[in-house]
Amino acid sequence: MKKKIGVIWGDGSSPEIVREAIAVLDTIANKYGHEFEYTKILMGGEAIDVMGEPLPQSQLDLCRAQDSVLLGAIGGPKWEGLPGEKRPEKGLLALRAGMGLYANNRPAKIWPQLADASPLKKEIVDQGIDFLIVRELIGGAYFGEHKQFEQNGELCAIDTMPYSEHEIERIGRIGFETARKRRKKLCMVDKHNVLETSRLWVKVFDRLKEDYPDVEYSTMFVDNCAMQICKNPAQFDVIVTENLFGDILSDEASEITGSIGMIPSSSLGKTTNGLYEPIHGSAPDIAGKNIVNPIACILSAAMMLRYSFDMAREADDIEKAVGAVLDQGLRTADMMSEGMIPVGTKEMGAAIRANIEV
Repeated sequence: MKKKIGVIWGDGSSPEIVREAIAVLDTIANKYGHEFEYTKILMGGEAIDVMGEPLPQSQLDLCRAQDSVLLGAIGGPKWEGLPGEKRPEKGLLALRAGMGLYANNRPAKIWPQLADASPLKKEIVDQGIDFLIVRELIGGAYFGEHKQFEQNGELCAIDTMPYSEHEIERIGRIGFETARKRRKKLCMVDKHNVLETSRLWVKVFDRLKEDYPDVEYSTMFVDNCAMQICKNPAQFDVIVTENLFGDILSDEASEITGSIGMIPSSSLGKTTNGLYEPIHGSAPDIAGKNIVNPIACILSAAMMLRYSFDMAREADDIEKAVGAVLDQGLRTADMMSEGMIPVGTKEMGAAIRANIEV
């Protein structure tokens, strides 16, 4: 099978992890007889340096022309002084909107080999951590109106959080359908005691749940959910929430799994042309030092195979290989513990490839 993959190499240490992910994809291609064609796409800081803006239209058009897109991470101190519209992060928001990627799926799963690295108490971890946060990605406060103005002699600011019924329904259906493929539990997280947008979310979900009687449905306030993720994460299967809440909760969830360097993510819309990326940043302070953990990017590539290319067996191979290297005691610096074997970015990637080839 032939697939076109757009590759956003990213900033800082990102090219190091993308290189390892592509090498893993090539190993899969060789094993199963696939052909992956890679197209370099500029976005973020690299695009600013070369083309003067974080996501030029030509690069967005390239993304749309692919079967899917793999992204490392973008941004860094070099570009922090730029105006908001010119910063690397603006390119990521424009990419999500431009590709119509309204559903971000981020797993929070603890690998048993890293259980001791979780900041949670052992008795909590032992109950299990395996849930998925489905975050609405192109609506809400990040895409509403933002402005500053002067009133009564001082500066004021307003950020709006717009949502429409169709935006809520489409992410809701993604959540319910995902729950059906897992343990059939869905929790919609909101703040309907305060926010009008949350009240609309409740109204739409109350209607949607009738179409999914086999899914156990509940709601939870976002502040309580933030507490429950640390207190009793085993209660969750699929969490669905709006953009701002999802951004915060998914970052929190990543921290209880032992290492942020292990967490992949996918962003999808109406088509299978999605965006796959690790959740961590570009780590410019360790760029070029063969230190950064490539596993989240490699697992993101596995998610691409599974969800965009319908290559479940190939994705399983990658995930099993990651488990095998962890069983062998190999650890990058971010997840190093006593008695384990320290390895660098390249060595970790090579070990994963070796386990795929077995």
